[in-house]
Amino acid sequence: MNFNLFLNSISTISDVVLPSISSHIKMAPLERIDSLEKRIDYRESARKAAVMMLFYPKEDNAHLILIVRNTYPGVHSAQIAFPGGKVEETDSNFQKAALRETFEEIGVSSDKINVIRSFSSIYIPPSNFLVFPYMGVCTSELDFVLQNEEVSDIIELPLKMLLDDSIITFKTIDTSYAKSIKVPVFQIHDHTVWGATAMMLSELKDVLKMVL
Repeated sequence: MNFNLFLNSISTISDVVLPSISSHIKMAPLERIDSLEKRIDYRESARKAAVMMLFYPKEDNAHLILIVRNTYPGVHSAQIAFPGGKVEETDSNFQKAALRETFEEIGVSSDKINVIRSFSSIYIPPSNFLVFPYMGVCTSELDFVLQNEEVSDIIELPLKMLLDDSIITFKTIDTSYAKSIKVPVFQIHDHTVWGATAMMLSELKDVLKMVL
């Protein structure tokens, strides 16, 4: 999609009522659906994190940035994610944390990002994190500088591909809590996006389809 058309189309996105759980369930592993439907509140006990769902122009078309995390001992090793991370004591709010982490991980400074709105928070049981996503937009092409300790690669996802339902499929994977389970995924070329990132991406996609 042409980036300027995308910018014009999202002018009313802040007024959209978020679909929240109805979007998250579409891409949730079967083991997660029960807790989502019960709307269990983890805000007090969970650690907090924030991520940025960042759009930008590339060759005049709207793209969304995803990162490939490095391989390391931990439940999120080598996974596809949005730029973001743990909220620190120095962060005055969740949005500030998302902006800080975006700069640290991919080198895009906060003064280049127009934060459009927040999206529904989502709890990640294996790591006990409650994640707060934000949608942001940069209006100029970007040069990414990766934090090598955390990020091994980036995925520049065209908006047109995100909106294409054919990239949604099922795949059998091993997780931190179960072996060989079938989960819904976004298959982006050779990259498989599942779990919390896929659930956040599902809500983002549903909201965009309301305004585009």
